[in-house]
Amino acid sequence: MWREYSSGYIRNNRSSGITVIAAAFLSALLLSLLCGVFYNLWKYEVERIEREEGSWQSRITGEFDPEEIRAVQSFAGVTKVEVREEESGETVLDLYFQNMSQVLEDTPKAARLAGASKEDVTYHHALLSMYLVRDPEDPAPRLVFPFFMLVTLLASVSLIVIIHNAFAVSMNDRVYQLGILSSVGATPGQIRACLMQEAAVLCTLPVLAGNLLGIAGSAGVMEITNVIARDIPGRQPAAFGYHPLVFAVTVLVSAVTIWISAWIPARKLSRMTPMEALKHTGEVQLKRRKNSRILAAVFGMEGELAGNALKAQRRSLRTASLSLILSLLAFTLMQCFFTLSAISTRETYFEKYQDAWDIMVSVKDTKVERIEEAEEIRSLPGVENAVVYQKVTAKTLVAEEELSADMEANGGFSNAPREQAIQTEEGWLVHAPLVIMDDNSFLAYCEQIGVTPGLDGAVVRNQISDVTDPDFRHARSLPYLKEENSERTVKNPEEEGESAQIPVLAYTEEVPVLREEYGTEDPYELVYFLPASLWTVVREQVGVNGEDSIIRILAKEPVTREALNGIESDITQLLGEKYTIESENRIQEKETNDREIQGMMLILGGFCVLLALIGISSVFSNTLGYVRQRRREFARYLSVGMTPAGLRKMFCIEALVIAGRPVLITLPVSALIVWYMLRMSYMEAGIFFDEAPVLPVAVFMLAILGAVAFAYYLGWRRVRKIDLAEALRDDTMF
Repeated sequence: MWREYSSGYIRNNRSSGITVIAAAFLSALLLSLLCGVFYNLWKYEVERIEREEGSWQSRITGEFDPEEIRAVQSFAGVTKVEVREEESGETVLDLYFQNMSQVLEDTPKAARLAGASKEDVTYHHALLSMYLVRDPEDPAPRLVFPFFMLVTLLASVSLIVIIHNAFAVSMNDRVYQLGILSSVGATPGQIRACLMQEAAVLCTLPVLAGNLLGIAGSAGVMEITNVIARDIPGRQPAAFGYHPLVFAVTVLVSAVTIWISAWIPARKLSRMTPMEALKHTGEVQLKRRKNSRILAAVFGMEGELAGNALKAQRRSLRTASLSLILSLLAFTLMQCFFTLSAISTRETYFEKYQDAWDIMVSVKDTKVERIEEAEEIRSLPGVENAVVYQKVTAKTLVAEEELSADMEANGGFSNAPREQAIQTEEGWLVHAPLVIMDDNSFLAYCEQIGVTPGLDGAVVRNQISDVTDPDFRHARSLPYLKEENSERTVKNPEEEGESAQIPVLAYTEEVPVLREEYGTEDPYELVYFLPASLWTVVREQVGVNGEDSIIRILAKEPVTREALNGIESDITQLLGEKYTIESENRIQEKETNDREIQGMMLILGGFCVLLALIGISSVFSNTLGYVRQRRREFARYLSVGMTPAGLRKMFCIEALVIAGRPVLITLPVSALIVWYMLRMSYMEAGIFFDEAPVLPVAVFMLAILGAVAFAYYLGWRRVRKIDLAEALRDDTMF
């Protein structure tokens, strides 16, 4: 009997069924799409980390005998140990665990078996963070993955509420009917079973179809991502993957959501007494009526009525409001963040170094003095200038009496952390990067700074940033040393006691035209510029680290992409057979950076659009679903003299409030966050506002407004068809 009753109700109330089917299908589609995209982003990032950094989970470095290595290999939970020998003679044990959540707890225990200390242990933080294993000592924030998870969770909850609202609206229409059934003997259990079987019939196929279409949609998103990022050098295309567990989770979540969404109103209806059900009019009403002063003052009587209607629907509209606010806030902040990032990158990298390089060629495992083709490179067509150089790490001693007066007044080394400056009996031991240039380039550099050219000494960068001033964008520089010593000691950073005395040709603040940063990570470093001839003399005492050489090339004007590609091709022909080289050019680097930003904006923008769609879907579901319940309200307004134009105005006000509330909340919050970002980046507000993303944010706002207005337009079309006498008829009399 109940099966016939349910099938008859579904057949005779198609509009109500369509609302539930559409909500279930759309929610399953968006949930499947969201989970599929999230899984593939996670999968691609894990594969990238493993490809670039290795798949090891923790690492122990030291000197171990075979028994200690076997002890680590037999440690409970360790599935594999890879043993590698470093050039320094140390042994590296790469550990893989069966349960990744135990890595931070078990690795120190395994290290003790090998006689290693806590300082000898290294964790693969980037990989572990992708499995939500977080080391408190990891300095990097690594917030992208948790942010994506939070967005996915919020979206999933919003989708659940959409389905719940659809069922609540559908079942609320049947209170009177179910009251009649209850009065003639239907038990609460029978009523619940009837409503639950209707939910199963209506939602099974839409949920399966939505999940399958969501899988196809996530595959399409990954393909679009590959197309956008296809020209990024070194990027591996993302291979679409879909784990069966993801499908099982999305279907299970959808099924449980539908069951809960149907069970809650079904339980509520089944517990109503027959008298309560027969008195129910289905009309949405306020428990406590409050005046909407602002809307009444701006829009008059229609504003007051619209405000009361919105308050009555407050709970059902909560999901729509939250989704629209989050989507607009996330989209606005994303646009502002990437605009700020693009300005900062342009100022601190592309514009700062646009006259310093056009092409950079890295020559692998080759010392600078062994590259004999420097003059041939300079004579290539289109080449204005070329410098061959090599970077080597070293350390140098700085005595207290050598510090300049400005440096002493600024605190000297009192603010320096131990890893940047170590106090010894002879003075302070600081990092001393060595930049070894080919002889001709070094001689040209000497002429550039007004020093008598020579190959028997070095030039010292005598400059340090004011470490007490956090404004890195407008850093104030100070003289480092007094420029008195004509000879300086450079030490091997690895071997104690090995050092070399290097003559100093000059102290200067002017550096060679290279694409290099000095003093950004370590403000106390003292940089030396050496000719290759001098380096061959002191190499053995200072060390042999830094085997790769770099060729910096400036092209003749006009600098175009085609010209730089031609120079790169000539260099490949000249050096490719003899050396292993990698090259990049400035224009291609800029285009790659722009594409990467566009790709990130596309992915994050997609999440924002999904959130907006969830909110808009909730608005459509609520607006179209509650029109039927509000028919008595609308008819009553018409019966006391309100015109259809007034009713239309009331609808417009409701749509304006729903779409305008996210704007009113987002703008001040976004302004506060952008102000904080500008303050942290020390960027002038005028520079940001000249390029502020006003247009895309305005388009997003208008899209939300248009979608909400369209939902209310469809509701208005249904309201116009209300029969006044039919709507005002008191159903409780029959």
